[in-house]
Amino acid sequence: MIILISLGIEGTAEKTGVGIVDSDGNILAMAGKQLFPEEGGIHPRIAAEHHAEWIPKLIPQAIEESGIKYSDIDLISFSQGPGLGPALRIVATSARSLALSLNKPIIGVNHCIGHVEVGKLDTGAVNPVSLYVSGGNSQVIAYESGRYRIFGETLDIAVGNCLDHFGRETGLGHPGGPVIEKLAKKGSYIDLPYIVKGMDFSFSGLLSAAIRAVQNGTPIEDVCFSLQETAFSMLVEVTERALSHTQKDEVMLCGGVSANSRLREMLKTMSEEHGAKFYMPDMKLCGDNGVMIAWLGLLMCEEFGPMDLNQTGIIQKFRTDEVDIPWIDNTKSYLKLSDDLIAKGAESNIVKGNYLGENAVLKDRVVKNYRISEIDNKIRKARTKEEAKLLSDAKRAGVKTPVLYDIDLENKIITMEEIDGSMLKDVIDDDLAFRLGEEISKLHSFDIIHGDITTSNILLCGDDLIFIDFGLGRYSNMKEDKAVDLLVLKKSLQSIDYNLALRYFDLVLKGYGDESILKAIEDIESRGRYTH
Repeated sequence: MIILISLGIEGTAEKTGVGIVDSDGNILAMAGKQLFPEEGGIHPRIAAEHHAEWIPKLIPQAIEESGIKYSDIDLISFSQGPGLGPALRIVATSARSLALSLNKPIIGVNHCIGHVEVGKLDTGAVNPVSLYVSGGNSQVIAYESGRYRIFGETLDIAVGNCLDHFGRETGLGHPGGPVIEKLAKKGSYIDLPYIVKGMDFSFSGLLSAAIRAVQNGTPIEDVCFSLQETAFSMLVEVTERALSHTQKDEVMLCGGVSANSRLREMLKTMSEEHGAKFYMPDMKLCGDNGVMIAWLGLLMCEEFGPMDLNQTGIIQKFRTDEVDIPWIDNTKSYLKLSDDLIAKGAESNIVKGNYLGENAVLKDRVVKNYRISEIDNKIRKARTKEEAKLLSDAKRAGVKTPVLYDIDLENKIITMEEIDGSMLKDVIDDDLAFRLGEEISKLHSFDIIHGDITTSNILLCGDDLIFIDFGLGRYSNMKEDKAVDLLVLKKSLQSIDYNLALRYFDLVLKGYGDESILKAIEDIESRGRYTH
């Protein structure tokens, strides 16, 4: 077997990186230089100038470290996006110039997927749910139906951006993460907004509240502690939900924010509670680097061949789920449940029970040990109370739900009717997709946001569609919240069969019957989720 060597160039934001890897996965060289802004955030033009200065210096440095000659290189790989436009253009131009001068093939790759693939290379993870967190990106990524799917992501700013912005606004400096982590160890909890919408999270409201708390005289240590605990709990919760939905048995943390020991601890705890293996690559591979670009370039080139020069333009908003990934084995290992446990969800354990002689299920919102008790108790109690009300109000809207038998707020347990039906994901067809849209429209007409409309949370019982698990539900008359509710369903459909997902979702929207919701959905999907 011929061993190929790839040189990768990274420069999506403030870090310039050059790496050299062979097709056996051996890292031959890793060179990098980070830009530290004197004030404010990362300016695209200054980042581009930084790359223009350092790429020509880092390439010979990497060649020298690797012990190879320029002629030994078989492929030039570069980060094609997502990222800062001016920075990406410098990287692409540098890669094209090098490929032409050496007469070598070239390939552009997706930066986010590079993080996941180099993490797998380093840790030995095979098919994980990945939490990718950095200054410009916050995504929960897992492989389904031929591509990496984004199961959850930020609706506004990335978590790294949130921490850095807080650091700048409060005089802690840039980057903010390391200083916040240090101060948090001396702090106590104060109440801050916890914003999870379906499978997505939002940090802008949390950031604003944290800055206001400092301005109002709250000790900086307490704000840092609470900001960190709240933001990371949101990230881990959505990762847990993706793990439960995909039924994978591996979790991986990657990206620059992986440096935070508290986030690592929380994600590891969650993974162990689900019987999943936890992985994190070597810290030097978590931040942006050339090695991940070189390695992904080899994987992509083996499957698809190199690019023509006219294909090497930058893609500033390059989505993780736009890339075909044919090399992954999607075999899954399922967690064995105890006899009394019907299901172990992300939010709750579902246990068989009996209520006044009727078969029943108990939804037990178990303690989440990755969250501090102040946040955990607040969320579990509020969601238990809200779910009971939503179950009743959904019936008033004309939507079938399990009969509510009892609510135990102290222990956060709901007792309800047992439904004997098939999950929609196992039986969905065109007719059911259309009917599903009609049912969701009924909920939304009463301003009920289900919060977790997946094809696992809708049962077909006889001829009836029955909605279960309103655990993330709430009330809202905002078009955006209703659109987010529908987008959770779209992602769920894509994880069943990507080719049929768009057809089913179109039928859902036809059944929904409100064309104005299309504008809100398109607006959310077209936003720059990458905040480089």
